[in-house]
Amino acid sequence: MLGANAQAATVKVLLSPVSAANTAAATSSWISTANAVGSIMFTVAAGALTGSIVWTIETATDNSGTGGAAVTPAEGAFDAVTANTVQKRTIDANSSKGYVRCVGTIVTGPVLVSAQIHYREKLV
Repeated sequence: MLGANAQAATVKVLLSPVSAANTAAATSSWISTANAVGSIMFTVAAGALTGSIVWTIETATDNSGTGGAAVTPAEGAFDAVTANTVQKRTIDANSSKGYVRCVGTIVTGPVLVSAQIHYREKLV
């Protein structure tokens, strides 16, 4: 994705670090990926947890979630989450409908979590 030029990456926060007791608290806003090229990398982190969380990636045509649908990352689904871990998954920018978000389905909570995306922007 980034080759030897990592400083060219755009990073956007999907979910600021939060102690999420339910799925709503572990679901990010929709973020535009209209200028993304190549791969979009999702990085999710978990700190202390007393329950469990299952991560998924969704894409939609606008920031309201119109036409929202799950996207399967190139590496497959996220692994089971354990405490103090970071995972990454990628999707092809062409599989994004223009907006993406992470959904952390909390099975039992709370879970300390955060999520970011990293991608290259189109040259204009």
